[in-house]
Amino acid sequence: MTLLAVLSDLVARNADAPVAIDAHPEDPVVVSRRELWQRTLALRADLAHAGVGRGDGVAVWLPNWSDALCWQFATASLGAHVIGVNTRYNVEEVAHVLDRARPAVVALAHDFHGLDLLGRLHAAVGRVAAPPPAVAVVTGPHGTAPEDVSAYDVGGGTWRPGPARDLPAPEATDGDELAVAFTTSGSTGKPKLAAHRESAVVAHARADAAALGIGDGDVVVCALPLSGVFGFSTALAGVAGGAACLLEPVFDGTAVVADMARWRATHLVGGDDLVSKLAAAWQASPRPLPAWRWLGMADFIGKTHELARWAEQEFGTHATGVYGSSEVFALTACWPGDEPAPRRWRGGGRLVSGRIQARVADPVTEESLPAGHQGELQLRGYNVVDAYLGDPDAGVRSFTTDGWFRTGDLVELDADGAVTYVCRMGDVLRLHGFLVDPAEIEQRLAEHHAVSVAKVVGVRGDDGFERAVAYVVPVSPGAVDAAELREWCGATLATFKVPSAIELLDEMPTTSGTNGTKIRAATLREWAQRRHGARREMAP
Repeated sequence: MTLLAVLSDLVARNADAPVAIDAHPEDPVVVSRRELWQRTLALRADLAHAGVGRGDGVAVWLPNWSDALCWQFATASLGAHVIGVNTRYNVEEVAHVLDRARPAVVALAHDFHGLDLLGRLHAAVGRVAAPPPAVAVVTGPHGTAPEDVSAYDVGGGTWRPGPARDLPAPEATDGDELAVAFTTSGSTGKPKLAAHRESAVVAHARADAAALGIGDGDVVVCALPLSGVFGFSTALAGVAGGAACLLEPVFDGTAVVADMARWRATHLVGGDDLVSKLAAAWQASPRPLPAWRWLGMADFIGKTHELARWAEQEFGTHATGVYGSSEVFALTACWPGDEPAPRRWRGGGRLVSGRIQARVADPVTEESLPAGHQGELQLRGYNVVDAYLGDPDAGVRSFTTDGWFRTGDLVELDADGAVTYVCRMGDVLRLHGFLVDPAEIEQRLAEHHAVSVAKVVGVRGDDGFERAVAYVVPVSPGAVDAAELREWCGATLATFKVPSAIELLDEMPTTSGTNGTKIRAATLREWAQRRHGARREMAP
């Protein structure tokens, strides 16, 4: 089934039901299924008139507006693919997308949040050899269209999408083309653009909707950018399940909590960084959230357990860890309601579809390991990346000789088929010969009443052995010292897991990506290596 067919089926079931809510504190806009269908067909006609066809790329540089959904559905219906571009991307990141993806069109948000997106696009076009794209000027649900769009021409022409109108549904087409591409984390070299076919997008949206229990009348919070894989998968699951997507174009914890109460939100997906801001906003101004029944969290700052307890105790929400990535879709795994805590609060879960297979392999020999052993997670199925835009050789490097995708994640595959995420392969610590998940130490530190955030990295000492170094942000300056925290860790952790050094920081080095704010572990490792690594004397 195509994305357009998914939307068509929704209209046939109940054309007046809401499919999107463009959030706004004073003037929210509720979009019906019929309206989104009409807007999508009108945009499809505009794109076809602009020459967009099978195999073309369309860069969508929009915030979380219902327009972004229209662009995804309309583009895919022509056999073309969307490349999501985060509104926070700088010139270098945009230039990378232009160089790798070579989009025929860029959908650019006009006058959004005071951001000079056009200036960044002009600068990015000047840095690459790729042909300049045409620019489609998008005003959003509350914007005013500029009378003259010529200033948006970066060398490929410019136009403005027309209004919604009644058009006949296009005939079904053969083929299964790439439909969407996501920027990877870029942990090694420049980020890749992982692309997926339309059939995979539809299959995964339906599988996620079933796994999350999304149905007609539900409201799914879309606070993460739709340009990223977690925001995209959440929104598509909402659409496939028949829910309304509560689209937050700018994240503000207080506003999102108010919207969740106003619209009786049922589902939310986010990193623990995002959820911690919602929790803080709610605690500053508590209000009932009686409809909120499902929370999926990725662990970015080590607070998933604390936040899961808060959501479950305050609202009866089912809180679960999740697993996914740009290459295998977000929400590829999550824990069901009957999974006991605290296991269900860890990253991972049960695969959302029987069409996805998982195995664990020895990271050195690549031999398949039995249940209960830790190793690299390898996947195959409809959800696995179909292509890397502008880098065909990347796919060869990412797969084993027998066709399994190397995720680069250390996990444990249990006898019941569940995946328990441990950490990225590059983050695992080898302490006194044992593989140690740094999150185990981080969680112990985070349990201390004076600790706000903790992150643990490994460094190699003069003796050649790895040691753990912890970085901690206290709740207030002077609230705790390193000696007290080492004693705190030693009360429950094995001696070799107690950090050799603990550094106190005013704030963590972070980076904001499409899926949330993450602590820059690589920066912490550099600091730890300079201060506590080889050629310096370490405490035993």
